[in-house]
Amino acid sequence: MTQQFPRTALALACALAFAGTAATAQTLLSIDATAPVAKPVTGHLQLGTAVAPSGQALGANNQYLTLDGQPWMPVMGEFHYSRSPAETWEAELQKMKTAGITVVASYVMWNHHEEHEGKFLWQDNRDLRRFVELCAKVGLKAVVRVGPWVHAEVRYGGIPDWVVTSMRTRGDDPEYLRYVGRFYDEIGRQLRGTLWKDGGPVIGIQLENEYNLTGPGQGAQHIATLKKLALKAGMDVPFYTVTGWDGAVYPSGQVTPVFGGYPDEPWGTSTTELPPKETYAFRFDSRVSGDLGAQTAAQAPGTAETDIALTPFLGAEYGAGLPFMYRRRPVVSPDDIASMLPVQLGSGVNLMGYYMFHGGRNPIGDSTLEESTLSGGYNDTTAVNYDFQAPLGPDGQQRAVLTKLRPFHYFMADFGARLAPMTVRRPAVTPANATDLKTARVSLRSNGDSAFLFVNNHVRQYPMPAQKDVRFAVKLPGGTVEFPRKGIDVANGAYFVWPVNFDMDGTRLRYATAQPVTRLDQGAAGITYVFAASAGVPVELAFEAPAGTVIDAPGAQRSSSGGTVVLDRIKPGSGTAVTVKRDGGRPVNVLVLTPEQAQQLAVGDFAGQRRLVLSAQQAWFDNGGLQLRSPGNHRFRFGVYPALAKTPADVRAAGKDGVFQSYEAQLPERKLTATVAAVREAQPAPAVMRGGLAKAAIQPIPESWRAAGTWRIELPKNALEGLDDALLQLDFTGDIGRLLSGTRMVDDWYYSGYPWQIGLKHLNAQGPLTLAVLPLRADAPVYIPREGRPDFGGQPQLARVNKVSIIPVYRLAIKP
Repeated sequence: MTQQFPRTALALACALAFAGTAATAQTLLSIDATAPVAKPVTGHLQLGTAVAPSGQALGANNQYLTLDGQPWMPVMGEFHYSRSPAETWEAELQKMKTAGITVVASYVMWNHHEEHEGKFLWQDNRDLRRFVELCAKVGLKAVVRVGPWVHAEVRYGGIPDWVVTSMRTRGDDPEYLRYVGRFYDEIGRQLRGTLWKDGGPVIGIQLENEYNLTGPGQGAQHIATLKKLALKAGMDVPFYTVTGWDGAVYPSGQVTPVFGGYPDEPWGTSTTELPPKETYAFRFDSRVSGDLGAQTAAQAPGTAETDIALTPFLGAEYGAGLPFMYRRRPVVSPDDIASMLPVQLGSGVNLMGYYMFHGGRNPIGDSTLEESTLSGGYNDTTAVNYDFQAPLGPDGQQRAVLTKLRPFHYFMADFGARLAPMTVRRPAVTPANATDLKTARVSLRSNGDSAFLFVNNHVRQYPMPAQKDVRFAVKLPGGTVEFPRKGIDVANGAYFVWPVNFDMDGTRLRYATAQPVTRLDQGAAGITYVFAASAGVPVELAFEAPAGTVIDAPGAQRSSSGGTVVLDRIKPGSGTAVTVKRDGGRPVNVLVLTPEQAQQLAVGDFAGQRRLVLSAQQAWFDNGGLQLRSPGNHRFRFGVYPALAKTPADVRAAGKDGVFQSYEAQLPERKLTATVAAVREAQPAPAVMRGGLAKAAIQPIPESWRAAGTWRIELPKNALEGLDDALLQLDFTGDIGRLLSGTRMVDDWYYSGYPWQIGLKHLNAQGPLTLAVLPLRADAPVYIPREGRPDFGGQPQLARVNKVSIIPVYRLAIKP
């Protein structure tokens, strides 16, 4: 809700902000946000049936999505059901929900369902209907990406071999459309009763992917044809989308473009580090973030470029990780991914969509189903593994990047309705281009006198100079707010979102040098707002304090003037930092977590109400209970706020940690050891060939594997006894590793320095395992990050197993 504030009050806040400022050379970063916000334009987007039987209504205008008429900012994560064991789906969806995902997206890969003409598979790991029903069960919405060409690093983009080799694809060829129509009919039958109009979770359908083909029977006409076929198959949903990058073409108004951006280009051909990616630079005039790996070349700017004023800025493929291609294997850090969030939000994104959020593995049919140069693809991907360095690994393991993303997701869930209608404001000074690493990277979104400030000082693989002694001047219709009182240093790698004139249930927070995370309503006990401190930045909060307001902030330094109270020297932690009480209002508590605590925070329904949980373990909520999963550590500790009425079974109370009640538990420890024995020594590997569509290094031909070294791995009996899973971690140095059970390949990996793990629970190994390692040649024209590039020590090639370990995975179920 936007409110106007007296100029005198804002002026006093400004004067207060100047108080105590040292007479040194400060940098004042200015943003003018006085221009009025344009009213949303509606009625031009052709949505499907958007009202559920319950009366809930979805909508879209040219600025944002709506839910029951209110701005709605969902977070969407990609999870491919056919690349994961069906028995794990429900728990994995619960993990995604706890991580702040509100919409699950999944490709329907045609060749996963109809490898042989007319023989459709919709059971076991390919049971689309069950997957969608589980989305509904755990409270997630779904977008089904039906293709028929999906890319997804899958053979022929997902189109079955028998289609590719017998007809013209990706256009209005009558024979092709007949088979596409039959495929869509099958999908429609699977989704019957699960669509939004039926009370189900499916709110969107994506047609095709990366489509920029033009000419007779192609272009916008073909997308319109696919939409007609989808509707004929019964797929009547509120939203129809297409990917909007690389000159995409589509019928304006009939579908809505979605966008993306990645922190590197594994589909590229460079064998060195890339220049700074524009993914880390705020966008003020465009939406397409550079090269996203489309396999067809655009002939002209696409419809998405001309539709900017007509469509909301929605994301579908912001990289939550990256795949490894044979010729290029970039490893990304958690900050490489998480720093993209303030950039995209500050650029106007109103749906944060990730690809991939959950890793997986390809099924194997008559052939392997990966994209490869051998089948005419542009890239060589691993045959089985589709890890993608995703926040949730193929075996459900939590990666560090998830803990960095989660606070942003909670922010979008609780405050996205405020952010979505806000207009992007360009600062007075902006970087000249993506390679300008010196100029401060700042953006603002505002609506009236309320705003959010976005700052990013992280660019992957490029150290950024610290922005020294910085203050901000935000010019709003009601006056200019300058903050903080003293200049701060924005360190290399820092990124954050700060509020300006932030309404806290009637209490006005003028500004904060901490990031809002979530809001917890405790009824008569009051309301708690949770913030995360920004690393290396002192926490400063400025409150409007009219007569009758009592502000309790133990340990903070307080200054006041003209009805504004500024609190600094606030020590982040798990205790209440500030309590504000107003006449006739409920208390408002402010909790400012350290950056480390914010990364351990999970928010969800536990024991009958919404609670905060702090734990170093992987945590998710499940049917009113709490699940904790711990790789390698059998001891558990977690804190809960508000405290539980009684101590749950199987845990013990462990005192208080600020406002959190702490609990501990310990499971029987398991120590697991694998036995490894060399079987065959590696032989000289042939030179890496170049060629394919990319005219770069291509994956070795199958016969090259005669040069591989092999090791036999014996697993302990009853390895999973008392455990949720056990992760087999294979540390090798070489070019490619393959894990085999007998002669059957069960997983594979391109060496990059990033750890390779396989869960034993779903490995289905029969007898001893064999690890084959193809040697990595010193002259191989492939990109491996500096951190992972091995020292050859003058040797022409390397193929060795450094260590094989088994990490026990403990799981603690806490039921209220």
